[in-house]
Amino acid sequence: MNPDNIFRISSELNLPDAGVKAIVSLLDEGATIPFISRYRKEATGSLDEVAVSAVSDLLVKLNELDKRRDTILKSIDEQGKLDDGLKKQINAAGTMRQLEDLYLPYKPKRKTKGQAAIQKGLEPLAYKLFAQQCDPIKEAQSFVSKEKGVESVDDALAGARDIIAEKIAENTGTRQAVRALFERRAVIESKESKTAQAAENKSKAAKFRDWFDWREPAGRAAGHRILALLRGERDKFLKVSIRPDESEGLDVLHRKLVRSASAASKQVEKAATDSYKRLLAPQMETELRARLLEKAETEAIKVFASNLREILLAPPLGSMRILALDPGFRTGAKLVCLDAQGALLHNDTIYPVTSEGRKKEAAAKVVELVEKYNIEAVAIGNGTAGRETEQFVKELGLDESIAVIMVNESGASVYSASEIARDEFPDHDITVRGAVSIGRRLMDPLAELVKIDPKSIGVGQYQHDVDQKALAEGLDRVVESCVNMVGVELNTASARLLQSVSGLGPVLAANVIKFRDENGPFASRKALLKVPRLGPKAFEQCAGFLRIRSAKNPLDATAVHPERYKTVEQMAESLGAKVADLINSAELRRKIKLEDYISDDLGLPTLEDIMKELEKPGRDPRRQFEAVSFDDSVKEVADLRDGMVLNGVVTNVTAFGAFVDVGVHQDGLVHISRLADQFVKNPAEVVHPGLAVKVKVLEVDLERKRISLSMRESDM
Repeated sequence: MNPDNIFRISSELNLPDAGVKAIVSLLDEGATIPFISRYRKEATGSLDEVAVSAVSDLLVKLNELDKRRDTILKSIDEQGKLDDGLKKQINAAGTMRQLEDLYLPYKPKRKTKGQAAIQKGLEPLAYKLFAQQCDPIKEAQSFVSKEKGVESVDDALAGARDIIAEKIAENTGTRQAVRALFERRAVIESKESKTAQAAENKSKAAKFRDWFDWREPAGRAAGHRILALLRGERDKFLKVSIRPDESEGLDVLHRKLVRSASAASKQVEKAATDSYKRLLAPQMETELRARLLEKAETEAIKVFASNLREILLAPPLGSMRILALDPGFRTGAKLVCLDAQGALLHNDTIYPVTSEGRKKEAAAKVVELVEKYNIEAVAIGNGTAGRETEQFVKELGLDESIAVIMVNESGASVYSASEIARDEFPDHDITVRGAVSIGRRLMDPLAELVKIDPKSIGVGQYQHDVDQKALAEGLDRVVESCVNMVGVELNTASARLLQSVSGLGPVLAANVIKFRDENGPFASRKALLKVPRLGPKAFEQCAGFLRIRSAKNPLDATAVHPERYKTVEQMAESLGAKVADLINSAELRRKIKLEDYISDDLGLPTLEDIMKELEKPGRDPRRQFEAVSFDDSVKEVADLRDGMVLNGVVTNVTAFGAFVDVGVHQDGLVHISRLADQFVKNPAEVVHPGLAVKVKVLEVDLERKRISLSMRESDM
């Protein structure tokens, strides 16, 4: 670890040096982000998970920078061109861009026009011209050589200009000046392409028509617009350029390089013009595109991650006996009954929305199963025929205590065809697995949704247009964060849920499941150490996030880490009580003086966390479950009318607004300008996926299936 990086990380993130140093040290030792933020507060100064993640991300970038720096130094040194001054510049470079600029003149490249001219012996002429103190014609005459392929004075001057053009393009100062111009003055322009104009492509190109004549400053372009424009270009429906006015770019170079109106200066001016048009402008546009894309991708991944967190932390209904329905018209609705732990008890197919005869059969079947399995709630997928199936169930006259709840089924089909689903239900087809997933989502969204690739859950913006590796890493981190924040019941968790627990991963999670299957439920956290390959380090990382509700030691059901059990036992002993008494008695807990238990590695932050756990052992940090009822008179987009005020559920939040399900199989958009009566800069500050909202229908476009909604009170 480069010691200078500690200072840089603390400076860039505005974090204390000691905290950053502790985080870096713990990460190097193999500690996870959830573990560090939860159980090493004394070392980090109570820096939260966001800060620990930021340190981790910046550390990775700086390590990559150092690795690239070493490669560049080695390459230039092998060329015999590394002097002390250049070495000092390279070591001082703080960004990858600065490093690459310094390396550019020494970077091995394919044969260029300038290199060809150098091979013809024209480099001395280029230097003389660039000094702008000679007669170009007179100087060039001595370089004419048919032997070397320089046929005339014009050939010699052209070759010299090629050399100058490349030297200009490789000069760090020149590049910085042109780069600064692009950053300040570049404009994004998009036009309809010839491909889009072709009759056979008109319908496909229609979704990009807003961009057929678009122009805006690149520095003010929102990330989602960048992604939309670049997607249109990639699909060949748009022609996109991102440059300042060419005259401004030429002016920057001419003012910087041309010293007079002499004939030699005219040659330099020509070379500078060629350098800008042929080399610098294309290079800087490529570079600016990459930066804009990176910024847009970072924003999109951040939005996706924020939405995913809300979806994963959606309120659980809890352990209840569920009848779940995956609706359908012609193929019927797949029905399953689950026990309070989510185990499959029964499966069937009913046809509630076809003929009256089949509807009666379906009604009798549902009523019978509700009674037979003592069903406490009904879960209905919100896909095709979902609203009709919901109405059917509501008309059955079931006990009022039985909640009938629509469940977002995004990704259920992906799960049902997955290897995880096949392993769980090898004797059932995908329709049964999908219905089970819908039911389990209602009971515990997190435990079920971790089995699905996050990209299939249906939140985010332009997810297919961003760096897929960065997206996967970002989303995996969210899953890990949510799983560890909630905690996992060790004796019922699936392998997929366990592998997201701090310190485990796929191999150890599989070993835990195998050990549990062979030896029965874990009686204590300590028993984890008997699992093959699960050593002291993995135990340290995972133990605090695992729960055993029925354990003999009540602390095994809490977020208190085993390394602090002795402290809690000392607290109980000092009061002449047992640990269970501390959990059950607020009066006893009030008698504890936390200051008495402070030591070199144990401070108030952790002690206060312990007290919170004793107050509410294994508490679930998720919100309370709240069902949303849609308008029974609205089931399809065609049922909507301008001016309607409806109940809805936010399904997705983007940088430009929020999508809301109002029960018509097509989400409507609340544009950012309509989210609230006051100005909203970031939609995520106002809404989140799963939020119950009231919306007004502003406009319905049946042809394009677009619904415009408002949440502003002044519109209601």
